[in-house]
Amino acid sequence: MGWHRAIAVSLSLALAGCAGYVPPPPAFHAVLNEPYRFDSGDRLRITVFEQPSLTNSYVVDQAGYIAFPLVNLVPARGRTADQLAAELGLKLRNGFLRNPDVSVEVDQYRPFFVMGEVRNAGQYPYVPGMTAQNAIAIAGGFTARGNQSAVDITRQINGEVMTGRVPTSDPIRAGDTIYVRERLF
Repeated sequence: MGWHRAIAVSLSLALAGCAGYVPPPPAFHAVLNEPYRFDSGDRLRITVFEQPSLTNSYVVDQAGYIAFPLVNLVPARGRTADQLAAELGLKLRNGFLRNPDVSVEVDQYRPFFVMGEVRNAGQYPYVPGMTAQNAIAIAGGFTARGNQSAVDITRQINGEVMTGRVPTSDPIRAGDTIYVRERLF
């Protein structure tokens, strides 16, 4: 009877080890194919054609707004470049400019973060097209104990925080937090 108990305990421990795996939800990868949405920390280059006093770089603040001349605070969090340009054009058309032509582009993306078994954990500037492996290389590479096959990425999607375990070849997004786990052997 004692060996049955030992097998049951071993099986329980093995299953408990698997409980740490978190597969990414479908939205986790689907968001990679959607237009970029602004959030706090993004610096935007807004051009109002033939209006040099309005053309400038603006930072999305912690509350998700940009402070724009004439129209004050404009919500930017969760919006695409086209959506924000349309909103600004509408606000400027409302008593300020006759037919404003507005364009919005990202001047500098919000940073991403790397934690865990890397040489220099911290915050780093995001560049479009980065993978988790690129991010880890920027953070000084893996430590001797770092798991080099998969990482946990936490990202915010439509106001919801999601975490998933992905291969190091997976793309990352601005604002992601990459966690490198310790390998078992």
